[in-house]
Amino acid sequence: MVNDYTEIQSAAALLRERLGEPPLCALVLGSGLGGFADVIESPSMLSYSEIPGFPASTAPGHAGRFVVGSLSGVRLLAMQGRFHCYEGWDAAQIAFPVRVLREYGVKILLLTNAAGGVNMDFRPGDFMIIADHLNLSGRNPLVGANDERIGPRFPDMSKAYDPELRALAKDAAAKLGLGIREGVYAWFLGPSFETPAEIRMARTLGADAVGMSTVPEVIAAAHCGLRVLGISCITNMAAGILDQPITSEEVLEISAKRQPDFSALMREIIFMVNAKPTAQHAHQAYTSPRQRSLGGA
Repeated sequence: MVNDYTEIQSAAALLRERLGEPPLCALVLGSGLGGFADVIESPSMLSYSEIPGFPASTAPGHAGRFVVGSLSGVRLLAMQGRFHCYEGWDAAQIAFPVRVLREYGVKILLLTNAAGGVNMDFRPGDFMIIADHLNLSGRNPLVGANDERIGPRFPDMSKAYDPELRALAKDAAAKLGLGIREGVYAWFLGPSFETPAEIRMARTLGADAVGMSTVPEVIAAAHCGLRVLGISCITNMAAGILDQPITSEEVLEISAKRQPDFSALMREIIFMVNAKPTAQHAHQAYTSPRQRSLGGA
């Protein structure tokens, strides 16, 4: 693990200085979904380039900035753009923003992405709640020395995608009359789209959708104690399912078409999360063995 704890603290302090007190939730906006940040009221913005240690977002449709404001009276932080290993970043560098958000005081991480449909019942434009993932990239942000102040050496991943938040997302979709899927997301390294043989392998292994992001962020979130909800927008059917090429333009086009429904769903989820009694969001920070022996928190 390459992230230095003092760098994490410094970046979190800058967020507090520039953006104020942390909200309960932070939302990471995937490819073509960054327009959601436009509905945030009275926004304050901070470019990733102004934060020491932050990677630069280079993928199409990723603006590369924090946006903080209110949404129907609820305070919210959105990351308008994320980072990918295919851009040349190490998995631990991708984990850095997640660790900064945790140090800043965020407790719930809402992750969104554009994904290819592997499940033959899916259609472009579907939304899918991520129930679990397959890491097919060979990368992990926790490789290397572990800092006990950030999280444990061997974090549990059995409930990396919070069951309560998944149930809440289903309720939010039902309230809006939106159909929503639930399934397993497989992470491929990219940037090339997967081959038909790779998609057949992923389906055999139990994947319902594939993409090039999200998983390293989820691993980092589980490591440092953030609750996670992941939602994919199925923007295309994966390689070999339809007799047509896959393009990034198609991904952005379908994302843009579903933007109104996506915005409505995110708004409802965020409102419902914040409406829950505070006690249900009580978050126990990870404590190192030394802290526990001293009775610290």
